[in-house]
Amino acid sequence: MKKYTTLLSLAMLMATGLSAQQLGKPAETESEFDKAYAWRIRQENLDGVYIPKDLTEAFLELNRLTEKSSREKYRNAPEEEATHRLFFSLGRWITTNWSFYEGSRLSEFLRKLGLHHPDDMALFIMITWHRSLNQSPLEVKNLVDSLEAKRKEELKEYLERGTLLKEETRPKEKNQRERE
Repeated sequence: MKKYTTLLSLAMLMATGLSAQQLGKPAETESEFDKAYAWRIRQENLDGVYIPKDLTEAFLELNRLTEKSSREKYRNAPEEEATHRLFFSLGRWITTNWSFYEGSRLSEFLRKLGLHHPDDMALFIMITWHRSLNQSPLEVKNLVDSLEAKRKEELKEYLERGTLLKEETRPKEKNQRERE
């Protein structure tokens, strides 16, 4: 009996190890990350979730996944209020399920538009979906420029609030002095 218990335990341990390997591990080098990213941006499905390829598909998927009454509430709310109120629910769902941090074909599409931060990508989709539901012009270029400017301003303010811990000046190396 003890022999069978040991074999059963060993089999369960091996099965657990196999499933952990199947889940994959984080990239340890930049080239591993680049290879994984290149694979991810070509996939229609990641982690069992359909990934839209562009804004049109994103809108269709959001329409499919939401109840009509919820869509109507979202559509009828002012744009700023709708996106602000739902950013930490719908926005987080979009960011997580459509793999904006790890990379997906939708995040790559948005990156090519000029959006680089996952929060900006989610907000962009929420705003343009709201405009689409209201049959308003999407104004993609203006929105991308606005989000990019806001991100730069936030970074500038963040850096200005920072405290310099120590300032150092390193002497130039011999090769640098010879080039000058």
